[in-house]
Order: sequence, then C-alpha cells, then structure tokens
Amino acid sequence: MAEGSETERDRTMKRFLLIINCVMLALGTCGGPLVLRLYFINGGKRVWLSAFLETAGFPFMLLPLAVSYFNRRRRHRATAAESTKLRIISMKPPLFFASAFVGILTGLDDYFYAYGVARLPVSTSALIIATQLAFTAVFAFLLVKQKFTAYSVNAVVLLTVGAAVLALHTSGDRPAGESTKQYVMGFVLTLVAAALYGFVLPFVELMYKKTKQAITYSLVMEIQFVIGLFATLFCTIGMIINNDFKAIPKEARNFKHGEVNYYAVLVGSAIMWQGFFLGAIGVIFCASSLFSGILIAVLLPITEILAVIVYKESFKAEKGVSLLLSLWGFVSYFFGEIKQAKKAKRNNIPETELPPQAP
Repeated sequence: MAEGSETERDRTMKRFLLIINCVMLALGTCGGPLVLRLYFINGGKRVWLSAFLETAGFPFMLLPLAVSYFNRRRRHRATAAESTKLRIISMKPPLFFASAFVGILTGLDDYFYAYGVARLPVSTSALIIATQLAFTAVFAFLLVKQKFTAYSVNAVVLLTVGAAVLALHTSGDRPAGESTKQYVMGFVLTLVAAALYGFVLPFVELMYKKTKQAITYSLVMEIQFVIGLFATLFCTIGMIINNDFKAIPKEARNFKHGEVNYYAVLVGSAIMWQGFFLGAIGVIFCASSLFSGILIAVLLPITEILAVIVYKESFKAEKGVSLLLSLWGFVSYFFGEIKQAKKAKRNNIPETELPPQAP
C-alpha cells in the first residue's frame, strides 16, 4: 500500500512539474521572439549578442539548484550513513559531455535563429516553431523509437501543413530597406535552425534514456545549466570576434527608447529564453520530445497574434488558416493521449508500453 501511495504521489508531482514546465515553455516561446524583435526594430544590430542572450540567463539556474542541493543534503543527513558523501553536482562525466555537446549545438542554433529574427517579421520568423515539429518527429522516430498513433501523426501533419501555409505569404513580408538576398538568407537560416533544434529535442530524450543514473528534476536543471553554459561560451567567442562587447555602450546610447530600456530589453530577453529552454527539456523529462515539439508548434499562432497586436504586423488569411490547423492538430494529439491513458488504466499497464493505435 505504501509503495502504491508513493507511486501515485510521484505521478502527481510529475503532472505538477509538467504544468509548470508547459507554462515556462509557453512564456518563452511567445515572449522570447517578441522581446528579441523589439531589440532589432529599435536600433539593435548585433546578431551574436542576440544569440548570446538566448542562453545567457543560465546563471539564474543557480538559485533553484542551490535550493535542491540543500534539500537533498537535509534528506541525506536523515537517511544516509555519515561516511557517505553527498555530491554537489550529481551529473556523471558521460552526461556532462553529452550536455556540453548539446550546448554547442544550441549556441549554433541560437545564431541561426537570431539572424532570422533580425531579417524577418516575427509573424514570419515564427515559422521556425512549426516547421521544427516535422524534424522533431523524424528524429524522435530515429533516435528514441517514438511510437506514433493515428492522432499524433495527424497532429504532426496538421501543424506542419499549417506552417507551410504561412510560407505562402512570405514574399510580401520583406521589411522596407532590406535586400532580397538578406531576406532569403534570413528565411533559410531560420529553417536550418528549425532542423537543428528538431534534432536537439530528441537527442536530449536519448540522453535521459541512455544515462546510467536516475533522472530527477534536479538533474534536469543541472543539464540545462551545462547546456546554457556551453551555448553561451560558444556565442561569447562569436561576440569577441565580432567586437560586440565594444559596440554595446554605443548601441545603448543610440537605442530608440534610451539606455535604461536597452539594458532592460537585454535582461528581459535572457530571462524569457531561459524559461523556454528549461521548459523544453523539462517537458521532455515529464512527457516526451514529441510532446515538447507539439507544444512549441501550437504556440506559433499565439506568437503571431501577439506580433500583430504589439508590432502592428499584418494578419492575412493564411495566418488564420494556420491558426485553425494548429489548434486542430493540438486537439488531435491530446485526444489521442487521453484515449491512450484510458486504455492504460483499463489494462493496468504503463502508457509508454502501449502499442501504437491503427489509423
């Protein structure tokens, strides 16, 4: 009975963590591109700096990590022998190096994405969020043998088609004063960023599966800290080569809304993106990389609507169709998940062991 109670408590905690991480992911997905675009449209021009900001908020992770450590130390004192030492960092070397590798990939992805945001309207650059889902689905199948149901396949197709619909109006979205070459380069690099992060999400799930240590949420935060550290170091090298550090004070003085707001935008961007990255790998921990990709994709139309409201960008018919397709795909996915959960409860087996449903 005690064991069953513990299991139910663990499930409740995991659901709670899933909700928290979904909220962080939603705030980061919608707020990150808007704040980043605010930097560019008000005088900011440093792409490497923008990429740097996407992971520069990783030091914020030290606070929850410290709280987690002291909680673990208190439990350790109550249950463990005095001769047993509690490690401050629970991550083992193989997981550390894998996280560092993901960090470097993330830094490269940040640069591609920042370049796209610098050249494209938010409503167009948000295309990355939905096209990424198709790549996530493919890599999830190849890396972690993701099982697809008719509902999850339907969700991937609908969300991807929704993204393709957006591409139909991109020729009329080129900002004034920007060359066709710059616009096309921004569009291409945005798609490359989508493919790269579509690989990163399932690779993180693979790390969870292959590591020879228990994955706790505390360890997930450590992983995100290491990813953020190495991604930021990668972008710092780019900033040094591009002389971005020397240019920041001058750029702040020339910022349309003043120096104080300039630095507020930089800090706000770092916080928003940190929420995005922690939310993304947290959702993978609580659910799967496919669900993380689907959640990111369904937030695309919300980001676009916010861009229309905040930056007065046009909202054409294609965006309305994309919104409906995205919502339809999201509902389809969750309907399938609910059916799977009911089937698992009825048969008293773990949901992850269920065979895929036939279309």
